[in-house]
Amino acid sequence: MKKYIIVAGGVMSGVGKGIATASIARILKEYGFRTTAVKIDPYINYDAGTLRPTEHGEVWVTDDGGEIDQDLGSYERFLGENIPKRNNITTGQIYKTIIDRERRGEYLGKTVQFIPHVPDEIKRRVKLAARGYEITLVEIGGTIGDYENIPFLFAMKSLEREIGKQNVLYILLTYLPIPSHIPEMKTKPTQQAIKALSEHGIFPDIILCRAKKPLDSIRKKKIETYANIEAEYVISAPDVKTVYEVPLNFEKEGLGRKILKKLRLRPRKEPDWTRWRELVERILNPSRKIRVAMIGKYVEIGDYTLPDSYISVNQAIEHAGAWLDTGVEIEWIDADSLLEKGTSILSDFHGIVVPGGFGTKGTEGKIAAIEYARKNKVPYLGLCFGMQLAVIEYARNVAGLKGANSTEIDPETPHPVIDLMPSQKRLLKKKRYGGTMRLGAYAAVLKEKTRVMELYKERGRIEKDMERAKELEKKRLGIIHGGEKFVLERHRHRYEVNPEYAGKLEENGLVFSGFHRSLNGEILMEYIELPGHPFFVATQSHPEFLSRLEDPSPVFLGFIKACLER
Repeated sequence: MKKYIIVAGGVMSGVGKGIATASIARILKEYGFRTTAVKIDPYINYDAGTLRPTEHGEVWVTDDGGEIDQDLGSYERFLGENIPKRNNITTGQIYKTIIDRERRGEYLGKTVQFIPHVPDEIKRRVKLAARGYEITLVEIGGTIGDYENIPFLFAMKSLEREIGKQNVLYILLTYLPIPSHIPEMKTKPTQQAIKALSEHGIFPDIILCRAKKPLDSIRKKKIETYANIEAEYVISAPDVKTVYEVPLNFEKEGLGRKILKKLRLRPRKEPDWTRWRELVERILNPSRKIRVAMIGKYVEIGDYTLPDSYISVNQAIEHAGAWLDTGVEIEWIDADSLLEKGTSILSDFHGIVVPGGFGTKGTEGKIAAIEYARKNKVPYLGLCFGMQLAVIEYARNVAGLKGANSTEIDPETPHPVIDLMPSQKRLLKKKRYGGTMRLGAYAAVLKEKTRVMELYKERGRIEKDMERAKELEKKRLGIIHGGEKFVLERHRHRYEVNPEYAGKLEENGLVFSGFHRSLNGEILMEYIELPGHPFFVATQSHPEFLSRLEDPSPVFLGFIKACLER
């Protein structure tokens, strides 16, 4: 019988349910079980694709083109596996599916109601995601007490009734504040969260207690008494310096074996955390340190900064740093501020990164940063929009194409070096806007004797990706000629390098070191690099989405190496 672990959050949002879920999934995998994770987002949006990063954090992209909540990225990074878009469920998806069925007459004239149709559709999707796995974690987004959670809690209780309590485990993640005026860890919010969950007929089997400090025995005893749960199942989850400490901390309290005991399972093998611990230790106590400037646009909201807007880039840098025993201090710089303060503020950094983004905000500031990196031989890594802006900068300042720009930024530019492809323009005329996006994994054919080719060769990614390609639909591979070597990276963008300008740019020294040949014959540029520069590499893709602690991204690894040499 399949086992399900339901993870819910109490007290407030942002307590780390995604990291806790990912950590538990990794722990169970270490014990030898085929494990996956599902993220339920109670919002009515169909997916995260239309949400601003400042609204909901980074949009994660799956191999099969899903635009997902960033928690799915945590699942993939911890499990070291690619997860499909079906593992993300939203309220919008549930209701759209039910309404579409009703319109097609599939309910045969029956009245369509919340019960049973909504819970049934939720359970159907959870079971679909669980196929091929022994244990499935289901993270319910939001906070207990939200109206939006109710359908999903009801559905999970219904699932428990169907398959038996011995096959369903409930974990509640709560927050224990330490008020500044009363220096004492307070359990009352946790008590209220337990009460709110019990109103749905659900009683937690395990409680994870987030706090600034580890939970003491007195607080554990209070929660034990109130929740009627043994203290050994009240687990401390203190703040950590790196999220990769979390599974190690959980295992200090034997969480994996406690979960297996509750689910009536025996460990298949003894976990081996040796390599994981080594990498975590390098993050915590690196032998050397460097500074990297991240030039972003989704950095501030009100009086607060939002590094979650670029969380995968941050993680990919941390992965590369761990492999190289290097601590990387990332400073987030608002792109517009470079126009006010000047690019001289970049002189103290060992490298510069321009990540992805949409729209016109901050573009000239980013272009100024790219020009500074090119002229001053500072290692540069451009991601998605960061590649497009690098092409614009080179076109303007080296190739002599005055006024060069992207038609996304300036529709009237005399030199549209970044533009929509003809096939996209035809779709836009038909108002098929969604079809103009490149989403998910695509193959990039690499040129021999280029920096990018060497980076991927060093990590053995070419062989791995050519094998992985067998699982992808043909359109994502495009046209590959015999003997060509390619890699697979994920994409989320609409505009492309205009192939009409590729020749002119190459004549002036820019190298297009990778490209995608679409099934309709269009050539889409995937990588650029500058020979003679310590490291000037940019990609139209998002390699950060495939970076893992135990398997860092080749381009990020190459970038951090270059920063060290500088």
